[in-house]
Amino acid sequence: MRYSIRKQFACIVIGLMAGTILLCWFINNTFLERYYFHNKRQVVTGAYAQLNEAARNGQIGTDDFDMRLQKLSARYNISVLVMDEDSETIRVSGGDPAVLRADLWLHILFDALGEGDQEERTAEPPAGGREGLGGLREDKTLESNESPFYILQLVTNSQMNVDYLDMWGFLDNGNLFFIRTALEGIRDSVEIANRFLAYVGLAASLASGILIWMVSKKVTDPILELAHISERMAHLDFDARYQGKSFNETAILGNHMNEMADALETTISELKTANNELLRDIEKKTEIDEMRKEFLANVSHELKTPLALIQGYAEGLKEGVSEDAESREFYCDVIMDEADKMNRLVKKLLTLNQLESGGEVISMGRFDVAALIGNYIQSADILIRQSGGTVRFEETAPVYVWGDEFKTEEVVMNYISNALNHLSGEKIVDIKLERREKLVRICVFNTGEPIPEDALPHLWEKFYKVDKARTREYGGSGVGLSIVKAIQESMNQGYGVVNYTNGVEFWFEMELVESAPSGVQK
Repeated sequence: MRYSIRKQFACIVIGLMAGTILLCWFINNTFLERYYFHNKRQVVTGAYAQLNEAARNGQIGTDDFDMRLQKLSARYNISVLVMDEDSETIRVSGGDPAVLRADLWLHILFDALGEGDQEERTAEPPAGGREGLGGLREDKTLESNESPFYILQLVTNSQMNVDYLDMWGFLDNGNLFFIRTALEGIRDSVEIANRFLAYVGLAASLASGILIWMVSKKVTDPILELAHISERMAHLDFDARYQGKSFNETAILGNHMNEMADALETTISELKTANNELLRDIEKKTEIDEMRKEFLANVSHELKTPLALIQGYAEGLKEGVSEDAESREFYCDVIMDEADKMNRLVKKLLTLNQLESGGEVISMGRFDVAALIGNYIQSADILIRQSGGTVRFEETAPVYVWGDEFKTEEVVMNYISNALNHLSGEKIVDIKLERREKLVRICVFNTGEPIPEDALPHLWEKFYKVDKARTREYGGSGVGLSIVKAIQESMNQGYGVVNYTNGVEFWFEMELVESAPSGVQK
C-alpha cells in the first residue's frame, strides 16, 4: 500500500529519533565545551574557598585538612600548592611540587609585574627549578581580585597543545597559594562524543526502524482486517466479522463494526421484505385494476345483448308492430326471459363479490352430502329431461361432511347444470363420491368433447367461456365456476377439472366427519 500506516509509523519514529540525535549533536557541539569549562572553573574557585576557610580557622596545617585536600585533588583532578611568607611549602597535593613552584614563579614574575596578560612569551623557570610551562605560552586573565589578592587565568601552552586553568594569589592569613587543573582536551572530547553519538544514533535509528516495522504489524493487521471487512460490507456481504481478542481502540471499532453489520443485515432484510410486499401490492393493484376493467367490459358485454333485446321488443310492443295476441305474447316472453337472465347474472355477481371480499359468512356444519346431491337431482328433473341426458348417482348410504350446506349445494348445482349444458355423445352425467382418508371427493362427469388444454387454467376466471356461441345458446354467463372457486377457497378445500377422451370431470372436496351426528345411522 502506497500510504500504509505501517510505513508512516516507521518513517515517523526514524525521523523523530534522527531529529533528536541531531539536536543532541548540536547541543553537544555548541554548549558542552562551555559547560565543561564552567564546571572546571567552579571546581577551582571552590577549592580556593576551602583553602581560605582553613587558613582563617588555622586548620591548614592539620592532618584532617590534609586528608580533605587529598580527596579534593583526587576527585576533581586538581593540583594545589600552599607556601608561607618564606616560600616554604606548607601543603601540596595532586602534582609535582617543583613544577608547581616553577609555574607559580612564572605567574608572579610575568603576571604580577603586568607583563603577561594576553601576550605570547618565552619563559624559563627560576634557577634550580624544574621545567614547568616554560616555552611558548599565552595567559588570559578570567578573574582577578585585590583583597584578598588572587588571579584566575586560562593558560595555553602552544607547543604542548595543553590548556590549564590556574588560580594563584594570597590567602587571608598571608600564605601564597597556587591551584591548577588541566582542561584535558575538551575540544577533542566533544568531537569524540559527537562522533560516538552519530554512530549510536545511526544504529539506534536503524534498529528502531526495524523494531517499529515489526511492532507496527500488530497495529496495522487489525486495521487491514477492518478494511477488508468494510469492503465486504460495501458489497452487502454481512457474514464477515472482526475476530480480534484485544481490548484496545481497534477492537472496540471492530466490535462496533460487527454490531453495525448485524444491524445493517437486519435492516436490509426488512427493507427487502417491505420491498417485496410493496411489489406484490403494486402487482395486486395492477391486477385488480385489470380485473376491474375486464369485469366492467364483461358485464357490459353480458348485459348489452339482453338489454338490446328487451329494448327492441318493448319498442315493438309500443309501436304495435304485431297486433295479434300470439305475437305480443312472444314479445313478452322474450322480454321476460332476457330480464330473468339479467337477474340471475346480477345475483351471481353479487354472490361472487361477497365471497371474494369476505363479506359472505361461511356457516360450517355437519350434513349428508349424498342426500344433498340426491335432493338436487330430484329438483332438477325438468332440466335433465330438457337436456335429453341421463344422470347417474348410485350412492345411497349417508356421507357426512363438514361445510356450509347451502354453499355446497350451489357448487353441486353449478357442476350439474354445467354438465347438462355440455352433453354430447351418450349424454350421460355420472356423479360419484370417492373417500380419501379424511376427505371425500365429489366428481361430476359428463360425456362430450374434452376442454382444450390451453383453456383449462382459465376456466375459473370470471366471464371466461370456452365456446361462447354455445354458452349464449343456453344462457350461460361464465360466472358459475368462479363462484365454485370462491366457495371452495372460503372453506379451504380443493377443486379441479380432469379431461378424458370421452368427456370432462369436475370435482371438489369436503372434509369427512369422523362419526355421524347423534341419532343418525351411517
